[in-house]
Amino acid sequence: MSENCGRDQCSSCLVDCDSRQVPSGGGCRPSPEDPESFRERPHELSRIDKVVGVVSGKGGVGKSLVSGLLASAMRRRNHGVGLMDADITGPSIPRLFGLRERAKADQFGLYPVRSRGGVDIISINLLIENETDPVVWRGPVVGGLVKQFWTEVIWPRADYLFIDLPPGTGDVPLTIFQTIALDGLVIVATPQELVSMIVEKAVNMARMMKVPILGLVENMSYFRCPDCGRETELFGPSRLAEQAAAFGIPASARLPLAPAWAAACDAGEIDSLEGPWLDGILSLLERMPSKARPAEN
Repeated sequence: MSENCGRDQCSSCLVDCDSRQVPSGGGCRPSPEDPESFRERPHELSRIDKVVGVVSGKGGVGKSLVSGLLASAMRRRNHGVGLMDADITGPSIPRLFGLRERAKADQFGLYPVRSRGGVDIISINLLIENETDPVVWRGPVVGGLVKQFWTEVIWPRADYLFIDLPPGTGDVPLTIFQTIALDGLVIVATPQELVSMIVEKAVNMARMMKVPILGLVENMSYFRCPDCGRETELFGPSRLAEQAAAFGIPASARLPLAPAWAAACDAGEIDSLEGPWLDGILSLLERMPSKARPAEN
């Protein structure tokens, strides 16, 4: 401890001494286990109710697909919906919705772009000149932009704001967990992941950050033959129900491996994909109590 330490200056002190205190809401440096001390307020003109993150233990499992399906489905149920593409270095949400226009800003803030189906979307690809330009940024810069998507974007009416998080449990997901008061998470995995430790890592991170897990989605769960309708589990028998029960996750869903889905997403027509696959999670979302945000007071 520094000889001049007053024990109330830990937040600005650079010495990581043994006497550093980490209380909730105090003046000392907060820890990952104390996420509320990092909370940021949304833009004062935003109207946000419930915030739901969509996460995965690793990339390539269809997290953005699930984010788009959830957002589109809730919009069809007449809810105001926002979708934040927080995967800054690998954005795909605008392509799924067929968006090419740039997001606009004025003296009040930045505005999301509305899809044909009525979902308000923000993504780095709606801000850069060319969607194929790489985002070669270090972690703190990426995390700073994600914070701006929360604090500087004006979400006009987001009864549900879905956040498509980058994969894994690294710096940017941690920034989101700490900055934004998430009301729940949906975890996306493939059949192979459900028998590994990857899903458990995502579950443990959610619990460490004190965010409830609402649903577990098994993507590429089966292939349905277009001729006979027979379902084949290409990656082995599903263990979705078993894993959801083991982790105490209230809702689950199985999504098919469907060439037509890939074609629709490539064409920017994810809004056209309708079906009962996510109904259990959607119903759970609709039963969540309304939670007024500070910007609405």
